[in-house]
Amino acid sequence: MATTTTTPNAAQDTLALIGRLMIAFLFIPAGIGKLMGFGGTVGYITSAGLPLPEVAAAVAIVIELGLGIALLLGFKTRWTAIVMAIFTVVTALFFHKYWSAPEAMKMMQQINFNKNIAIAGGLLALAAFGPGRFSIDKR
Repeated sequence: MATTTTTPNAAQDTLALIGRLMIAFLFIPAGIGKLMGFGGTVGYITSAGLPLPEVAAAVAIVIELGLGIALLLGFKTRWTAIVMAIFTVVTALFFHKYWSAPEAMKMMQQINFNKNIAIAGGLLALAAFGPGRFSIDKR
């Protein structure tokens, strides 16, 4: 079977831009919140039982804020999206454990877990198809 490649059109480039904006809308404010409330972030990570909570908080800030801005601008989008997808799945596994949550929190945690998985899927689509022409990468 022969494979064909197509050049993205303006609508696809616009949709890629809108997709990047919408995903960045989630990550950038979260990174700013973690930066401004670093102590609270460290406490939350500690409560999850993760080691080196200060380092984990700093990594979360770099990924959410730094890579969120890179994604917004379409800079190194494919690698940025892959790293963010991995981070998002890991976050789901450690912070949205609906399978062990108290009954009153189970549904909320499952919804958040599922949203993280869906967000990771969108990030992987960006990694696969690129950011479009309206980006620093221009692909």
